[in-house]
Amino acid sequence: MNHRQRALAVLRYQPYDRLPIVHFGFWDETLQKWADEGHLSHAEAGAWRDGNPTDAILSRKLGFDFNWYSAFHPSYGLNPGFDHKVIKTLPDGSTHILNGEGVIVVHSPTAGSIPAEIEHLLKDRLTWDTHYQWRYQWTPERITAQSVRVNDKMVRFDQGGLEFLKTGTRDYLYGLHAGSLYGQIRNVLGVEGSSYLYADDETLFTEIIDTVADLCFRNVKAALDSGAQFDFVHFWEDICFKNGPLISPAVFEEKVGPHYKRITDLCARHGLDICSLDCDGMIDALIPTWLNNGVNTMFPIEVGTWNASLAPWRKKYGQAIRGVGGMNKTVFAQDRAAVDREVARLKELVALGGFIPCPDHRIAPDAHWDLVRYYCDRMRDAFN
Repeated sequence: MNHRQRALAVLRYQPYDRLPIVHFGFWDETLQKWADEGHLSHAEAGAWRDGNPTDAILSRKLGFDFNWYSAFHPSYGLNPGFDHKVIKTLPDGSTHILNGEGVIVVHSPTAGSIPAEIEHLLKDRLTWDTHYQWRYQWTPERITAQSVRVNDKMVRFDQGGLEFLKTGTRDYLYGLHAGSLYGQIRNVLGVEGSSYLYADDETLFTEIIDTVADLCFRNVKAALDSGAQFDFVHFWEDICFKNGPLISPAVFEEKVGPHYKRITDLCARHGLDICSLDCDGMIDALIPTWLNNGVNTMFPIEVGTWNASLAPWRKKYGQAIRGVGGMNKTVFAQDRAAVDREVARLKELVALGGFIPCPDHRIAPDAHWDLVRYYCDRMRDAFN
């Protein structure tokens, strides 16, 4: 079996010869540190992106089989995006910047975390109609102008990428990114803004969701109608935090659930039965909406402060739910004994079936190259 066949067999509860060893990429600072240490070149560190040929090279060096986030990405965002511009420079060197989504954020020269949001252009009907609605319209270029991985190079979809994807002969897993049905809306409105908008103008709130979802549907339909063959479909959301969702589960079910169903039904007609979704935080309250509307694979499964695990979900939902994630990456900053304990912990979860362990999120700068390699070796020994 090849990596592609193994991964699909695990998630379909079918026999497989060994468990795939997967990851979810790296912080840029991690790769720069490893390059300084001589484990890879600085050119490789700079060229790395999810699922590209350099990603495949680094995966092999470390002992991973592939990056789960390897997928074809149509353009789902604002087109064109807003021009980045500095709004204000403060005495401490930090700046207020208008980003590509029309959000003013604070950039600090010493901070490495997500920038703080201080203002959102999208507030009401006037700003939606003037600045946003037309930027979320579909055009064929949202598909054809994007790049696809063709073995050891990246090729534009309309310049050879499509012909390669039609063959289905690759030995690596490659998905179709289906966009974001609410996460990008939360990005442009903010958590507070989206909450107020639902209360103040439910009609506009619904229209924004419908517009973004229709763009996602048309991208997926165009990609599938082209004849391209993918292995799974993947959504991104990030609409939860450590205590639960950033949107009412009832509102999410009513407003967003049907759009998932429309897209996953389309994918099913094209033979795509694995639909994964990336949402951080405590997602438990939203899982029923996803499962009821065709999304069956949760990614990541955050060990985090709330100790998320596939086990209670499997007990509640049975084999309807699959998972990719759930590996505590903090052991990469510790020692071999910590890695051994983590691999042992994962054995019971893998035995449930439908589960592929993966380090939660990007591998962080405190990770030791040799411990990551050791983890891959131990996983291969444990699950061969």
